[in-house]
Amino acid sequence: MNMNQSHLKQTPAAQRQLAVRSAGRSRGGINRLVSPGDIGQLIKPFVFLDLFQLGANGSNMGMHPHSGIATVTVVLDGAIAYTETTGSEGVLPSGGVEWMSAGGGVWHDGGAVPGQPVTGFQLWLALPEEDENGPAQSQYLSPQQVQSHGPARVIIGNYGDASSLIRPRAPINYLHVTLADGEQWTYTPPAGHGVAWVSVASGALQTAGTVVKREVAVFEEGEGAIDFVAQGRTEFVLGSAPKHPHELVTGYYSVHTNAQALARGEKEIDRIGAQLRAAKLM
Repeated sequence: MNMNQSHLKQTPAAQRQLAVRSAGRSRGGINRLVSPGDIGQLIKPFVFLDLFQLGANGSNMGMHPHSGIATVTVVLDGAIAYTETTGSEGVLPSGGVEWMSAGGGVWHDGGAVPGQPVTGFQLWLALPEEDENGPAQSQYLSPQQVQSHGPARVIIGNYGDASSLIRPRAPINYLHVTLADGEQWTYTPPAGHGVAWVSVASGALQTAGTVVKREVAVFEEGEGAIDFVAQGRTEFVLGSAPKHPHELVTGYYSVHTNAQALARGEKEIDRIGAQLRAAKLM
C-alpha cells in the first residue's frame, strides 16, 4: 500500500495538516485502506480499515477467526448477514452497526444478503491489555439506536450531546458523517485524542488545504480542530483517540500487545476451530 507523505502549504495554526493519505488496495470488492503493518502503526488503536462493496449473489467472507481486536462494521447501503461463535446471528440493515470484541478468540462470518448488494466500512480496533484475552462478546445496533449530533452519527464514543451505546474501555470516537454539497463542518476532538483520520466513501472533502476523495487521510498528531467542506454529497467516517501505547504484535487474523498474549489467542482460535470442524460447520 502506498503511503504518500503530504507536504502541504502552511495553514492557520488551528488547522491540522495531513501526514499520510492512501487510496488503498482493492481486491474482490474490498478496498483495504489500513493494515496493522502500515498506516495502522500510525493511527493505532485503529489498526485495520476496509471499504467493502459485496455483490448481490450473497458473497461472504467465509468463517474466519480473530483475537486481540474488536471489529466494528458500519453498513452504508444494503444489508449484511452475520454469524459468530458467540452465538449471535442475524441481519444488519443499512445504518446498522456491529461491535464484536474478539477478546481471546472468536470465529465469525458475514456477507451480503442474497439479492442485496451491500456497502460499508469494517474497522479493527486494538484492544487494551485488560481485554485482549478476555471473553468474546458482541453488540448490534439498529439504525434507530445510533444517536446523532448534527451531521454525525456516533458509532463509538461521544460527540456533542450524542453518545454511543457501545462503550469500550478505551476512549475512542468513531463517527459516520454525511454532508450536503458545500456544507461546512468542524470536528473538535476531545482532550487527549492525538490521533485523527478520515476515510471518504463517496463525494469529496476539502480539508487541510487539499481535497480528499475515496481514500484514507491521516492528520498530523495533535488536538487541534479539523475543518471540512463537502464537494458534492459526501459520506465518510472519522476516528480519533489517544494513541494505543503498545506495540502491535500480529498473527494472521490477530493483533495483541505482546507475544505471550498472541500465543494465548492463537491457541484459543485453534481450539474453537477444531470444534467447528468436528461439527462440520466449516
